[in-house]
Amino acid sequence: MAATSVRPETGEITQSDLATYQIAFESSANFRQAMNAVCTTPVNKIATNRRRAALVDNSFSHHLVENPATAQKGSGRCWMFAALNTFRAKAQLTMNLPEGFELSQNYTMFWDKLEKANYFLENVLVTLDEPVGSRLLNFLLGSPVQDGGQWDMFVNLIVKYGIVPKSIMPETESSSSTGQMNDHITGKLREYACEIRKQSAAGASVETLRDLKHQQMSEVYRMLCIHLGEPPTEFLWQWRDKDKKFHRAGTLTPKEFYAKYVGLDLTEMVCLIHDPRPGHDFNKVYTVRFLGNVTGGRPVEYLNVDLDTIKQAAIKQIQNGDPVWFGCDVGKFLEKDFGTMDEEMFDFDLVYGSNNGMNKAERLQYGHSAMSHAMVFTGVDLDDAGRSTKWRVENSWSDKYGDKGYFQMSDPWFDEYNYEVVVHKSYVPAEILKALEDKPIELDPWDPMGSLA
Repeated sequence: MAATSVRPETGEITQSDLATYQIAFESSANFRQAMNAVCTTPVNKIATNRRRAALVDNSFSHHLVENPATAQKGSGRCWMFAALNTFRAKAQLTMNLPEGFELSQNYTMFWDKLEKANYFLENVLVTLDEPVGSRLLNFLLGSPVQDGGQWDMFVNLIVKYGIVPKSIMPETESSSSTGQMNDHITGKLREYACEIRKQSAAGASVETLRDLKHQQMSEVYRMLCIHLGEPPTEFLWQWRDKDKKFHRAGTLTPKEFYAKYVGLDLTEMVCLIHDPRPGHDFNKVYTVRFLGNVTGGRPVEYLNVDLDTIKQAAIKQIQNGDPVWFGCDVGKFLEKDFGTMDEEMFDFDLVYGSNNGMNKAERLQYGHSAMSHAMVFTGVDLDDAGRSTKWRVENSWSDKYGDKGYFQMSDPWFDEYNYEVVVHKSYVPAEILKALEDKPIELDPWDPMGSLA
């Protein structure tokens, strides 16, 4: 019987190990060829499956009317762009507007930043007993005004502040490139948190601390105005429609504009997720502690369902003529030039000699996947049996990629890397919707379902 090698108890890499690794690498001409190629060319280009790329087809059995692609530029506002893109379709129909109309992403971001700052400081007040350096406090201090968000966070902004056309509050340098603005406001918020906790430790009352927070929020508002401009409280709205007919609606508030020209009942929409991790049961509602933006607003809630339920709901909404907001892990198997999300687009096994073997639940458990980007489904291709084969996607990365800014997602990719859709409740079976009556199950703040698009 062959002797069994004994590994060093220290777990160190030995010279014998290195020799074994080197021999295994150099014995394969494929690995040496891969090294020569990848050292000079991006690995995605080397691994691209040309046969699969040749099959890219931008025709779909169900394809909604589309607008020119939008551009979030150097910001993380995909969730906001995606949601506003679903709204603009309704507004265009209501006002008979030509293509190209946009709603102001800058206006919505202003209020999101302000509300996130207040939400953060409120969380500081409710965690005063947390010691400096605790996991929770460090988490809260991490990115208090980051650009990302979730559907329910967007709903909170619309309900409280409404919307305006992009022409009323256009983009600024900081709205399109948010890094410096975020850094400066984040620095102030950490300073505010430090001051609140110091005064609390010195015996200040809750009333005194809230007065201090009120002063701090005035500074945040000032900084946001400097970077993004002042948000309008009302504006004159007039336009010329596709038939060249002139309309003047008069002076409207942002909430009146939303009610008049979009008017969707957002309480009738539900956020479905597909989270297959053990212990995360289907047909249950989940929420994430300390995830939100508007203090006093609706909490972020997810109804966890199986793949068939989430797909069928999205298909029904598209068939009914309405786009679908969704969240996914966009960076996995993404080919930007072709505009595809497709596991078969890359032959990484030919480059590395192996593929990642984890399933969807395991990728969530081990930190290899989470929702990272929000976009909009504007079409789906159904085969003769009514099964989805691929999905048409409106992105917000300008018109430079894919089909003039529109991408396509293979159905198997949907299964593995799509996590969330927002649909009308009428497209979800009534027995599943009953779960919304139950108290949500709370997940930790750092749970992957708490990731922001």
